[in-house]
Amino acid sequence: MTRRLFDWLALNRNTGAVAAAGLLMALGEELWKRFLPKYLESSGAPLLAVGAYGSTRDLFDGLAQYPGGWVSDRYGRRAGLMSFITVALAGYIFLALGTSWPQIFVGMVLAIAWGSMASPTVFAVIGDALPPGRRAMGFSVQSILRRVPIAVAPLLGGLLIASYGVREGVRAGLLITIVLALATLVIVSRVRLELPRASGAVTMAGVWRLLPESLRRLLLADILVRTCEALVDVYLVIYALDIIGIGAPQYGILVSVQMTTAILCYLPAARLADRIGRGPLVIATFLAFAFFPVAVILAHSFTGLIGAFVVGGLRELGEPARKALIVDLAPAELRARSIGLYYLVRSLSIAPAALVGGALWRLRPELPFLLAGAFGLLGTIIFALTAGAIGPAKPAAPRGRTG
Repeated sequence: MTRRLFDWLALNRNTGAVAAAGLLMALGEELWKRFLPKYLESSGAPLLAVGAYGSTRDLFDGLAQYPGGWVSDRYGRRAGLMSFITVALAGYIFLALGTSWPQIFVGMVLAIAWGSMASPTVFAVIGDALPPGRRAMGFSVQSILRRVPIAVAPLLGGLLIASYGVREGVRAGLLITIVLALATLVIVSRVRLELPRASGAVTMAGVWRLLPESLRRLLLADILVRTCEALVDVYLVIYALDIIGIGAPQYGILVSVQMTTAILCYLPAARLADRIGRGPLVIATFLAFAFFPVAVILAHSFTGLIGAFVVGGLRELGEPARKALIVDLAPAELRARSIGLYYLVRSLSIAPAALVGGALWRLRPELPFLLAGAFGLLGTIIFALTAGAIGPAKPAAPRGRTG
């Protein structure tokens, strides 16, 4: 019975290891991550340093993707994951022992390495360990397990801070995270995957040239849709509280509604994607991205916002299918690097969107939401028109060394 359940959830030795790693690392980090700006401030950091942390985090999230993929392709999936966790572990120690805000800032930069650098490797493990028809389910399970700690750990972290104060409460959370990271190192040491045949010294430009045209079309549509999200993401709470006039606790309820909707749709959508194909589910999720900002400005009450945030949760409907499609289309011998480059280009392309949204807000608060809807719809149309050119996944390339 247990074996059949694991098979249904696309969990095997390798995907189970990365799923457990993602769960444990997220459980530790969510204890304190949302309180880091306050931790910086309590250490004497000026407001500019707090802002620099936010910018550094977002920039690093894009820039670290390709190096992470390169390490994974060069040295192996297991070695890559263990090295990323070790770097993050060093960051946790810096954060816990830092006595000044510059030391803490260095620790924060190291600590965020895990999520950014490991992402292409997680994609590659799912691509290496699962056949194309099981990958959407594999990504669904990973996504669910990453979101469970978000629902639990911040509350526990808040209780630690309430009991011990900001500095000691965050440090207590960091000590727990260090223990969990050490346990994660043991778990990822179980990963056993053969790497694809060595591809030679391929530069980043060479990786780009080797990306199939179908993957570039998906990237273009994805950039437009993510620009839709980035235009309004940081302004959602301001619009809800200041323009519509709800309270902060009600906004917390909206976030819970959105997350619950996302979690509930993951597994059914993954099964559907593996049966009928990736395209229809990706189109559905892109449409939800386009409709969400419009639904927010059409809502004039808390009840209306609940409906809008259900739409926001449906943005995850086709995310496992989209991720599986990326893995299907990426060249097998350059899988981790291709995925890292995909996300590097996407992150850098959408970086200016929040600033544009802020400029439009000053003219009229609804403008960035309307423009976001237009970008989302354009991205959906482009993908829908080109989805037919995205063929089935290629057979796996010959395997090489284990890692």
